[in-house]
Amino acid sequence: MQFSKSTDYALHALLHLGHSDRFKNVGIKELSATLGVSESYLSKIMSKLRQDGIVRAVPGVNGGYELARPADQITFLDVIQVIEGRQHLFECSNSKSQQHLLLAEVDTAEKKSPESCQCLVEKVMVGAEQHLHQYLQEHTIQSVMDEAFKRCNHEANKK
Repeated sequence: MQFSKSTDYALHALLHLGHSDRFKNVGIKELSATLGVSESYLSKIMSKLRQDGIVRAVPGVNGGYELARPADQITFLDVIQVIEGRQHLFECSNSKSQQHLLLAEVDTAEKKSPESCQCLVEKVMVGAEQHLHQYLQEHTIQSVMDEAFKRCNHEANKK
């Protein structure tokens, strides 16, 4: 599993917006220069984030982007789902095979057919996806900024 570069740029752009002054929006030129990505590519990413209510576009000559909600309310999962989509990472494609029948959990008390039961491979993969989603839900733009701030202060205190 690999996330796209768009997800990487989206997360870094949001961290930059979160770090900038509360009352200052950031223009696409500044964002693209900071991230080292073309303005047109970044504009497409920011448009997706805007459509989903993660950022807000500020019109005008001095316009740009700002966070549409507090940084502690923007999770990594929110961003990934906007950029990558909300589809499942795994789907069992062997539901009619002999292998599936061997691996399907059969609840004899309910007398379900093996074809209607979840494959054990799928069960593991869905469980992994749930853990990943939980982990990404626990990490916000603010939590990463807080960690970066702690590291900067720790380094400054060492000198």
